Amino acid sequence: MKAKGRVFKYGDNIDTDVIIPARYLNTSEPKELASHCMEDIDKEFVKKVNPGDIIVAGKNFGCGSSREHAPLSIKTAGVSCVIASTFARIFYRNAINIGLPILECDAAVQGTEAGDEIEIDFNAGIIKNLTKGTAFKSQPFPEFMKKIMAADGLINYIKAKS
Repeated sequence: MKAKGRVFKYGDNIDTDVIIPARYLNTSEPKELASHCMEDIDKEFVKKVNPGDIIVAGKNFGCGSSREHAPLSIKTAGVSCVIASTFARIFYRNAINIGLPILECDAAVQGTEAGDEIEIDFNAGIIKNLTKGTAFKSQPFPEFMKKIMAADGLINYIKAKS
């Protein structure tokens, strides 16, 4: 499993209310949520993001509420992966549940700038910054998480096993 895209970079403590503002939580329609993704921190995000692009952020990404709307809006906006120094645990699990790949790698966060092009090999845990010619090592996904990602989320994985 691989991903390749342009980086959108954010700082520490990006909470779920910034990822998808609470005023839009009257819907759970993924495309509607995606149309407002990151708008309180980056008004141009949804206009600039292309399928495959990657969010890189600092510590505690996804803190705040436990709603799945946040990772769902990111995934539906076309983001192929979120790399952060650390994730809020509930966001981490929600992302896996909906099939949004996420990686913790502080070195990649420190060595990546907005607009860089990066490529990720999820099986090996390798993040390559193609713009700078550097590479970083993250933990590869455990086998069960690879299966959930391949199925595009936990519900699809469970349905496929039934």
